[in-house]
Amino acid sequence: MKKTTIVAAVLIAGTAVAAFAHSGATGIVKERMDAMAAMGKAVKTVAPMMRGETAYDAEIVGDAARLFQQHAGESMTKLFPEGTGGMPSEAKDEVWTDWDRFAALANQLEEYSEGLKRAADNGLGGMGGNTSTDGASMMGGGSMMGSDTTMMGGSTMMGSGGMMDAAAIAEMPADAAFAMTTQVCSACHERFRAEED
Repeated sequence: MKKTTIVAAVLIAGTAVAAFAHSGATGIVKERMDAMAAMGKAVKTVAPMMRGETAYDAEIVGDAARLFQQHAGESMTKLFPEGTGGMPSEAKDEVWTDWDRFAALANQLEEYSEGLKRAADNGLGGMGGNTSTDGASMMGGGSMMGSDTTMMGGSTMMGSGGMMDAAAIAEMPADAAFAMTTQVCSACHERFRAEED
């Protein structure tokens, strides 16, 4: 199975489970669950385009990127005030005990979403779902996802300066930019979201 497909499947499955979990949520917990569900729905809409299963539509990809931006960065972190964990929230305690890393991923999502928005008109790169570049696996297990030096620097893709910027991502084919953006979501979910039973 292609790595992009795996990431999209995880995000889509999370959306379906989230609908059930939202039934008991209120206030800020419901707000953040709704934001995550909206992003999951956008991934579900765009992922088939990236796999070549449906026609590519730059406008839909751009809309998804704008939605990701709307819910990223400070907009995301403000939805996680201390003391809002526990059921029905799916947020792990690590959100608050490792706040700097959580906030960095929220900011990275904002930056990468900007890059995706700008890359939408680039079309697909014909990568066929294989989003590896320069030998660095973009999806899981590779140099960008496998250890504490990932995502926040230490990879050959990002160099010593940390994450890529929106301008660099904007130069990529849209499927590569989408893969990088959804990879941030996956990294955050892996570290900060409780697994479903």
